[in-house]
Amino acid sequence: MTAAPRPLPPGSTIGIIGGGQLGRMLSMAAAQLGYHCHIYAPEETPCAADVAARHIKGAYEDEAALLRFAEAVGVVTYEFENIPAAPLRALAAHVPLHPNVDALELAQDRLSEKDYVVSHGGTPAGYRSVSSLDTLQAALGELRAPAILKTRRFGYDGKGQIRIKPDSDLSSVWTDIGEQPSALESFVEFEKEFSILLVRAQDGAIRIWDAPDNRHVDGILAQSIAPGMGIIAEQKAQAGDLARTIAEALGYVGVLTFEFFASAEGPIFNEMAPRVHNSGHWTIEGSTTSQFENHIRAICGLPLGDTGLMAERVEMQNLIGTDTNDWPAWLKKDRAHLHLYGKGEARPGRKMGHVTQLF
Repeated sequence: MTAAPRPLPPGSTIGIIGGGQLGRMLSMAAAQLGYHCHIYAPEETPCAADVAARHIKGAYEDEAALLRFAEAVGVVTYEFENIPAAPLRALAAHVPLHPNVDALELAQDRLSEKDYVVSHGGTPAGYRSVSSLDTLQAALGELRAPAILKTRRFGYDGKGQIRIKPDSDLSSVWTDIGEQPSALESFVEFEKEFSILLVRAQDGAIRIWDAPDNRHVDGILAQSIAPGMGIIAEQKAQAGDLARTIAEALGYVGVLTFEFFASAEGPIFNEMAPRVHNSGHWTIEGSTTSQFENHIRAICGLPLGDTGLMAERVEMQNLIGTDTNDWPAWLKKDRAHLHLYGKGEARPGRKMGHVTQLF
């Protein structure tokens, strides 16, 4: 443990870079603790601005605008990781930034992330660096198909990745991935997918939520059920130890999320996200302290809240695209909590809201 930080007092302003639903829910948690939030995003009307005290439109690459933003807030955080790191380094020289830029840069590069996890005792799927069609062919010769090719940067919700079958035309695959630096990964035989959501305070204190069983459809999270049972319950302690080790090595502050495959060989690391996470939305009603509140507590130098369950079972279901049209039916269900994000068009694959049920 390090010395207790001087907390940012309620009534102060928190800067949030990014205006999506995660920024929205962070703003709501901050307001409950008496803070004001200032959203920085490139959109005219981001959904987070609906519940924040202020919003400024600006490009993530605009260092001068970010520095002006920094002057108006007491601490800065971000709600997603696809942000240029260099302007944030400049911002961090003027105002506290949590999580730190080192963690952000690590999570932005799938290859560096896997190397780092391996160096700290974690086990990802077999992987190779790919920088050309020739290196793709060589890597596939070692790992064998089926495999999956992922861009090293800027991938999420199934984007930036292509599955490779034994009969796939590698020239077409390389063209379709945009000839971008990538990582080739072996397919993993697994029983379940789960995540470890950890929060680390400025004084080094750590809390971990129960590991949810995550279920995906078309590469997008559809449902999280906590606590995860069976093999997830057996492997969550080992996965949590790895998460704790990495958070401490990074000097991390805030919520940090790790995704794992539960396999016969143990927990297989998939990826990490330096932020609050979709698989932790169930914590709003399902945990004593939500991931959003604990992230605010951490970045403001406050004590962390308890992460225990509020029910025997908690289920979170994403409302994707036109699923949001079912909102009247969800409101009729007892012990169901509806969250709509205030977005516009319900496009296919777009996360429009979620529902959490307690059992």
